[in-house]
Amino acid sequence: MSTYPLRAEWTKFTTLRSLWTTPLVAVALSAGITAAVQFAYGRTDTSLTEDPMEGLYFGLNFGQVAVVCLGILLIGQEYASGTLAGSLAAVPDRTRFYRGKLLLGAALGLAVGLLTVAGQLAATAATVGLDLTAPGTWRALAAGVLYHPLLLVLCLALTTVLRNQTAALGLLSPLIFLGTTALTAIPGVREIAQFLPDRAGLYATRLHDAPEVHYGHSTGLLLMTLWTAIAVAAGQYALHRHDV
Repeated sequence: MSTYPLRAEWTKFTTLRSLWTTPLVAVALSAGITAAVQFAYGRTDTSLTEDPMEGLYFGLNFGQVAVVCLGILLIGQEYASGTLAGSLAAVPDRTRFYRGKLLLGAALGLAVGLLTVAGQLAATAATVGLDLTAPGTWRALAAGVLYHPLLLVLCLALTTVLRNQTAALGLLSPLIFLGTTALTAIPGVREIAQFLPDRAGLYATRLHDAPEVHYGHSTGLLLMTLWTAIAVAAGQYALHRHDV
């Protein structure tokens, strides 16, 4: 595959302030909130210490909203501004164009994941400490890193399906931030909600098993990967199916 689409997407990313500042916000929110909460409550709040990863990833509950927004903006801005037609004129092969978007999104998500988890790990180690030799710790840390690119690509692909930045921001941001969490609190609905992509991905970041969850931690990350793959395929279909 030619690197031209990827270079073009990188140029767009680095020249639009709303794009390159969003991953910085994601890292700052996740690591900063984790540091503040661990410093203030890490030694007294048992909900943060029973499973050490609950405290370490506390800030991710907020920082992931910026990751969602970044995934939406990477292609949603072109739908909103009407510049998608120009982009496709420059790269007529829609598959190559879409792959360029996905590759940049995955790379950005991985970078955000590495920086975020490193910051959260440093904050936790400096405040309440963390036993890196405990079973499952490195698996949970790796899952935290991979959660970011999977979530970002998922939202990018779903925005391509919706073909509307406003609709994607209005639907996906509140759904990931509060919606799926609320669904897991409703008896009867939680049995289904636990299989949603963000719920499954976040479960992979935990150390301890939850009796009400019907799959293992590693399976949770595989479920999120499957959701992302389906969304990517749907996005490619929508991009080829509809005119811009």
